[in-house]
Amino acid sequence: MERSLELANRSISHSFILLGLSTRLGVRDVLFAVFLALYLLTLLENTLIVSLICSHSELRKPMYFFLGNLSCLEMCYVSVTMPTLLAGLSSSPCQVPFAACIAQLFLFISLMATKCILLASMAYDRYVAICRPLHYPLLMRPQVCWGLALSSWLGGLLVSAVKTSCIASLSYCGPNVLNHFFCDVSPLLNLSCTHVALTELVDFISAIVIFCGSLLVALASYVAIGRAVLRMPSAATGRKALSTCASHLVVMGIFYTVVLFMYSRPTHIESTDLNKVLSVVYTVVTPACSPIVYCLRNRAVRAVMRGALRPHAVSRELQPTGARQCRVKSTGAGFKAGSDPEEARKAGGKWTEHSR
Repeated sequence: MERSLELANRSISHSFILLGLSTRLGVRDVLFAVFLALYLLTLLENTLIVSLICSHSELRKPMYFFLGNLSCLEMCYVSVTMPTLLAGLSSSPCQVPFAACIAQLFLFISLMATKCILLASMAYDRYVAICRPLHYPLLMRPQVCWGLALSSWLGGLLVSAVKTSCIASLSYCGPNVLNHFFCDVSPLLNLSCTHVALTELVDFISAIVIFCGSLLVALASYVAIGRAVLRMPSAATGRKALSTCASHLVVMGIFYTVVLFMYSRPTHIESTDLNKVLSVVYTVVTPACSPIVYCLRNRAVRAVMRGALRPHAVSRELQPTGARQCRVKSTGAGFKAGSDPEEARKAGGKWTEHSR
């Protein structure tokens, strides 16, 4: 009873103090420079990808449409958590008003849920491209792609609205210190002085629906892709099919592995410092590495990027091999690909068009 009265008499916290990553001055200065560079690099990389996809018709395909959405999401995602991280490193500790903390939580949950659904949509796109190639233009027509993208963004907003409203309705009476670099769900629930069973239930159900549901869709897609690759007549064809999935597999594997490890560990081995390190991986490192992975693994994106520097290189590299060899002289010497068919007939050669 005395404990209840003591809690009731405490004033509700109107702000939170974020301890950030480190309290040592020398370490803070180094980390500030590193994370600021990563933040600017992330914005530059993703802006470049979005601009390339919007300005080049060669990349106006479903796979690159989803990649553009992912790049937009990564820029928003890192911009939500990075300001408080940098503020905490420049002037630790960082004080955040209650309303700003809830707003950051809302955006973070929304973008995280959107990323889960978007990664599942990208896995479905690869499944249709490899397992049902003849139906790909119909199953992944523009209306379907826009529907999947809008569902990802709206689904994230809906889930975040439910979870954030539950967390915002709690009372925070005790110490208002969050041992984290942004307002996350677990640290806020640990500070609440009211009953959080209902909020934890809502959090658990939403995690099952969004996180586990999207993971199951992605896994089912790649299981079907694996079975289709094993049935392909040649190993070279199978490797070519898998190469189109490699970038997405790497990004998805890093994201889901870190998040699963972070939120599925038993309470008795929970470490706050480990939580912060893992949070850095999926809120800072992954958005910075994703564009590099996609650009290094994707031939079309590499070609378009080189074409921005060498305008005539992109059209030749993106052109299929058969199309580049569509005009050849079968006999004689000194006749190059791309010659006019009339000139080929005058030279005594044959002009064969293998593909357009």
